[in-house]
Amino acid sequence: MSAFAGKFYVPGDDGFVEAAFSRVFNHRRPSDRLPSAVLVAENEQDVVAGVRFATENGLAVAIRSGGHSWAVWSVQNNTLLIDLGKLNSAQYDETTTIVSAGPAILGGTELDPFLAEHGRFFNGGHCPTVGIGGFLLQGGQGWCERGWGWAAESVVAIDVVTAQGELVHADAHQNSDLYWAARGAGPSFPGIVTKFHLKTRPRFSRLVESVQVYDIADFAEVMTWMYQVEPTISPDVEIVCVSLCPPSIDGEPRKRVFVVTGVAFTDSVEAGIEALAPLQTCPLIDRAFENIVQESTMAQQREGQLRMNPENWRYYADNVWVDGATDDIIEALTPVFTTSPEPDAFTIWFGNGLMRELPDMAFSLQTPAYIATYLAYEDPANDARNRAWLNEAMVAAQPVTVGQYLGDSDMTNRQLKFMADENFAKLQDIIATRDPEGRFVRYLAHDPSTVNKNHWQL
Repeated sequence: MSAFAGKFYVPGDDGFVEAAFSRVFNHRRPSDRLPSAVLVAENEQDVVAGVRFATENGLAVAIRSGGHSWAVWSVQNNTLLIDLGKLNSAQYDETTTIVSAGPAILGGTELDPFLAEHGRFFNGGHCPTVGIGGFLLQGGQGWCERGWGWAAESVVAIDVVTAQGELVHADAHQNSDLYWAARGAGPSFPGIVTKFHLKTRPRFSRLVESVQVYDIADFAEVMTWMYQVEPTISPDVEIVCVSLCPPSIDGEPRKRVFVVTGVAFTDSVEAGIEALAPLQTCPLIDRAFENIVQESTMAQQREGQLRMNPENWRYYADNVWVDGATDDIIEALTPVFTTSPEPDAFTIWFGNGLMRELPDMAFSLQTPAYIATYLAYEDPANDARNRAWLNEAMVAAQPVTVGQYLGDSDMTNRQLKFMADENFAKLQDIIATRDPEGRFVRYLAHDPSTVNKNHWQL
């Protein structure tokens, strides 16, 4: 199409299907969904032209920033898919310490090294190949979120293409409704963000990690202690407990273990060791297979994340925000942490620290702990088994489940609450005003009429 600087595809064109699934991380891909056309945008002007093309041709618009949506939200029927992959540049302002970055820039492998050159840090996603677009729109559960806040809280402004095909700037003072919505609306945001303007923080000079490995049979006792100690630990420490199967040694069968990790972002190794010291108080510490405290780097942390999230594999993911009595939580979570059918699957408990009031933004649901399971595997024959196991494990967790985080959700399978009721109502009003004709796709859900409700409470 001469109207676009980038490449445009329709069914029948060479490369159409490849373009439709380009950069989709999950290789368990939908077989019943395909867009009507794909535009690989070259620049912001292409995005504007794409929205206007969709309007003229009666198509909704779906967006791909980084391609890490587990449910592959970007691939939907009767849509123009606008791929933002080339909008991945970054500029840093030494005076304001604000970085302006395109939605497709990868938070770990691209944005973080760029900011490191300026002595700055932004707490992007843990998986290094996650683009910042979808990550930030969903709230942004990034590094050390328990102490430094949700990544979306660092968004100071956005550049947005509206449903009318206009490029506008939005912040707390102008187009403030779009600014409010962009921090948590997720895939129903009524526009296309072409650039995020982000606050950065001074970069830590040292990173120290604590790693303790326990038998999975010790899950309940270790987790009980963790609920006691986690709120007392420095906000500059990220705490994650993981159920996983380490690689086989000498051909021995792989055995699931429970790993307690702490990562301290500090200015000295000594300060990091001191910040991690409470993790040495576990009453089962003498039973740990490993107990290591050592200096690390962001590069090493990224390498570990890439090993846990291999590309070109199939994935099922689900998650819950949990709250309640500690004993009830542990009982409800035991199946998802201890019975996974896939050796490469892992489940995390993400300590969220002491609860604090969130800024006024769309993102509005959190609890002291976040649990997510990532079933990573290669054999398509395991699809049905894995889906069934994960659903059953999530049913067991329902008694302590408050809701879910959009970033690890799949509403085509299971719908949960992800936003406070008043925030969700406000978002619907903004969508109705900004996109009354439904130019942009809404949440990809099994039942759109019950979005933002826990399915077992209907």
